[in-house]
Amino acid sequence: MIRKVMFQGTSSGVGKTLLTAGVCRYLQRQGQDVAPYKTLNLSLNSYVTKDGGEIGISQAFQAWACGIEPTVDMNPVLLKPKGEGGLQVILKGRPYVDVNRERGVGREVFLEAIDDCFGRLSAKHNNIVLEGSGSPAEINLRKHEVANMTTAQRTDSPVILIGDIEKGGVFAALYGTYFLLPDEHKRLVKGFVINRFRGDGSILGKGIERLEKEMDVPCLGVLPYLRMRFPEEDSLSMSTGCSGSGDDIKKVWMSNLDRFVDEALSQMDLALLEKIMDDGTKD
Repeated sequence: MIRKVMFQGTSSGVGKTLLTAGVCRYLQRQGQDVAPYKTLNLSLNSYVTKDGGEIGISQAFQAWACGIEPTVDMNPVLLKPKGEGGLQVILKGRPYVDVNRERGVGREVFLEAIDDCFGRLSAKHNNIVLEGSGSPAEINLRKHEVANMTTAQRTDSPVILIGDIEKGGVFAALYGTYFLLPDEHKRLVKGFVINRFRGDGSILGKGIERLEKEMDVPCLGVLPYLRMRFPEEDSLSMSTGCSGSGDDIKKVWMSNLDRFVDEALSQMDLALLEKIMDDGTKD
């Protein structure tokens, strides 16, 4: 049985990429076979795989966290902004088409890429940690959405919601995101995490208890704010970035990621996370 978990956020920039990488690293350090997956990236920061395919830098980073080589199956769709509302679509690692407000790509193309790439990835690895994109509660875009709950449904992955308390309004963000979801998507949500908290997490107790009761899912933890150096995916990144190249920069990133696992991810209920992965989407 393939174990899966998907991290989705209340918005962009809440820490999905780092938390996904951290869980990948945690499982890898436990001796488990694990790979990352993200259906869609919107970024100019990319990485060229050994076979010449292009993916988002964040999936390469997550692959290194797993101790494996990055592949295009980890990020089937990469959208690269070109200015004036235009995008270059990289599909399965290769340039596919340029789009704009007048010219788009049929949703079925992306759905086929999800099934194809995730199918190959899950045939090779025992654990897959998935990352969403933006927010699953963009109700104006729901019929076009592929990267969040559509991916969770097609891959049968349980979902953990992430809220960023550094931005403020974390309880409203988590509550609002959950209750804007249709029922078939709510059932996929198996927990939530509060990220980037400064101070004594016990003061959040009553708020967490109310969310757990009203959403009927557990809080897996309150993670502390840590300023660290990781690859930049977009302008919302909370890291300080990092200069350098080659193996040396990978070592810096992995060293920082190990620190994140030891100092931040350790504040999460990892036993409960693994139980969620074991149970999958069953009610």
